Amino acid sequence: MTATATRPRGKKRGAPADVRSDEEIAAEKRKGRVGLYLIIPGMAFLALFFAAPVLVLLSMSLYTKPPGAEIGEFVPALQFSNYTTVITAYWDVFLRSFFFAGIATVAALLIGYPMAYLVAVRLRGHQLMQGILLVLLIAPFFSSFILRTQAWKQILSDEGPVVTVLRAIAILPPDGHLTATAFAVVCGLTYNFLPFMMLPIYASLDRLDTNLLEASGDLYASPITTFFKVTLPLSMPGVFAGTLLTFIPAAGDYVNAALLGNNRDTAMIGQIIDSRFFKVVDYPGASALSFILMILILALVIIYIKRFGTKELF
Repeated sequence: MTATATRPRGKKRGAPADVRSDEEIAAEKRKGRVGLYLIIPGMAFLALFFAAPVLVLLSMSLYTKPPGAEIGEFVPALQFSNYTTVITAYWDVFLRSFFFAGIATVAALLIGYPMAYLVAVRLRGHQLMQGILLVLLIAPFFSSFILRTQAWKQILSDEGPVVTVLRAIAILPPDGHLTATAFAVVCGLTYNFLPFMMLPIYASLDRLDTNLLEASGDLYASPITTFFKVTLPLSMPGVFAGTLLTFIPAAGDYVNAALLGNNRDTAMIGQIIDSRFFKVVDYPGASALSFILMILILALVIIYIKRFGTKELF
């Protein structure tokens, strides 16, 4: 007996098997148009409120002040020396800003990861306790950013409990203080941006299959080994997103440095931009600083993605 070839119904003899009907092609075109219509509002929003301001910022950074001009009067030009001037004057402030933001990001990770692990993994199945802790963790968002920062100024004041305890155990000298220091600025950055670190990690850990943890234990792995070999690698997308969401706004922040710093050796680049824009009225200089900050952060993010990016994010 010889086998006879069969062909799909509805297709002509001799036609390729992957030939689509006119109806399928029309349906696919309609889907493409629908997708285009859905993306147009988002693209228009980005063009109007992101691309256009960036172009204006770039053009303003090249303006120059004509001879005899009044304060705040600038004319369009190609004054590229504005960039070299501000870089020469404030390169150390850029380094300090990234240093403070980096320390705050690491501190937020060290604090936020155990908190997220407790809520997402250790308390899984206890919905009431999980809900209470989640509300407490996001509670800072319910109050003003400035009020939260001002509260740290009171906590770290010379009459506050922290300084009193540190002086009592001889860690801080009798005339020492914590306010108007780099330590206070980093504390404020860590506290204010901690939820941005913890929530992505919590979301990543909440999707973790606990059967994998049990399987690791069945294979005689210790809890520490299970954490570093199973839990931590599977939660890396959350860690990756949390570090970006913490570092990027912390690097450009100026509220914490203004309220908790001393405006000298704790000044961050956000303060300098604010000062040059509103006090010195140097719009080209402030624009150049802003554009440099944006480019540097973008470069650091690209390097971070290339080095530590995970497949789940791309």
